[in-house]
Amino acid sequence: MKQQTMIILSIIFTLIIAIFAVINVESVPVDFLFTQTEAPLILVILISVLLGALVVAGGSFAKIYQLQRQLKQAKTHSEHESSQTQHESTDFESDQTTENIDTNTENNK
Repeated sequence: MKQQTMIILSIIFTLIIAIFAVINVESVPVDFLFTQTEAPLILVILISVLLGALVVAGGSFAKIYQLQRQLKQAKTHSEHESSQTQHESTDFESDQTTENIDTNTENNK
C-alpha cells in the first residue's frame, strides 16, 4: 500500500511539474559562472528538476549502500560471536567431562 501511494504521488508531482513547465515557454537569461545565455524556461525548469532528482537519488543510493555494509558487518560480527560461544560451550563440556573422569578415577582408588 505504501509503495502504491508513493507511485501515485510521484505521478501527480510529475504532472504538476510538466504542466508548470509547459505554461512557462518564454525565453529567459541563464547566467552561468563565466557566461550568460538565453534558454526557454521550460528547459531550465525540466533540467533543474532532473538534476535535483539525480542528487536525491545519489544520496539515497549512498545511504542504502551504507546501510547494507552495516548490515553485512553486523551479520559477520554476529556469526563470529555465535561461533565463539559455541566453541566456548564445547570447551566447557569437555572440561566437565574431564573433571567427571578424574573424580571417578579418584573414587575408584
